[in-house]
Amino acid sequence: MPRLNAAQLAYGSCTVIFSTLAMLLLSQTSSGLGIAVIALAALALGILVAITVPLPKSARAAAAAAAAASAAVVPSQRPAAAQAAQAVPTASATGARSGSGSGSLERPVHQTANP
Repeated sequence: MPRLNAAQLAYGSCTVIFSTLAMLLLSQTSSGLGIAVIALAALALGILVAITVPLPKSARAAAAAAAAASAAVVPSQRPAAAQAAQAVPTASATGARSGSGSGSLERPVHQTANP
């Protein structure tokens, strides 16, 4: 997860402070449990606001480019099973048997046709 920028941090902090004050004044609670529940609800609301603040267009483009770059996998980093699935099919996989079949299209490139 990327770090929060200054605007996101400010919006989240203000949301926590003002929502805590508003909920404490509206609920008129004086118990420790009530205050703890209100504080946790305000913290959750502040985190939600901080995460959902829209990013500027340049930061949004940079974030999309970073996500695309991290999603691209270099072939040498792929698991061996994925590389094996993309291997050239053999004669047994294509149904061609050596010595049978008339066309070279049924055989892989690395095999030559028998005269």
